[in-house]
Amino acid sequence: MRASDTAYQRLKDDIIQWHLEPGTLLGEIETAQRLGVSRTPVREALSRLTAEGLVATGSGRTAMVALVSTADVMQLFEYREALETQAARLAAGRRDTAVFEGLRERFLEGPGADHKPQAERPYFLADKLDEAIDAAIGNPYLVGALRDLRGHLARYRRNAHTNPVRLEQATREHLLIVEAILAGNATLAAQATAVHLHQSLQNILSTVPALQREPEPTVAAV
Repeated sequence: MRASDTAYQRLKDDIIQWHLEPGTLLGEIETAQRLGVSRTPVREALSRLTAEGLVATGSGRTAMVALVSTADVMQLFEYREALETQAARLAAGRRDTAVFEGLRERFLEGPGADHKPQAERPYFLADKLDEAIDAAIGNPYLVGALRDLRGHLARYRRNAHTNPVRLEQATREHLLIVEAILAGNATLAAQATAVHLHQSLQNILSTVPALQREPEPTVAAV
């Protein structure tokens, strides 16, 4: 793996896991020392993370972990609703029935006591549902936009697994989306997706700690 790829993945993981909190300054020299690489890979990694919305420019043009705010979350979810309801609508008309039948059976089984939510994908089978919908719609432009959006949402979704009640609710919501797509009901698929997104937004607004205060810039430890 290239040094820039390694730096990118480590920084991204640290940001998503909140090891680097919003507002943390990411000076090239200090960050390079911390990661054990030269400044060039760090510069490339920061450029990629900036394009994904995880890094922004702070004071003195120094990179920093992008701040989060209620307004940002609301705007992301407005965009998310536009993309995901359309994706669900299209999937209902272009689905591979066998794929969604398999998903339906797994959702009906539920997450089980041994299910361990992942930081980026806290909801049970959420990644599998995303993959199935992406494959069904067959639109590379829409799929690309959806994948970029998921990168923006990763930090917020990191906190969702702290609420087991929400995990159970989300599983039921995802099941309804799957059943609507299986039925070929585009309207219901879009509406079920909209309901799920509304509930997800409410959960994020109540669980992401940085949304409860105004974050101040900090400096990453070397």
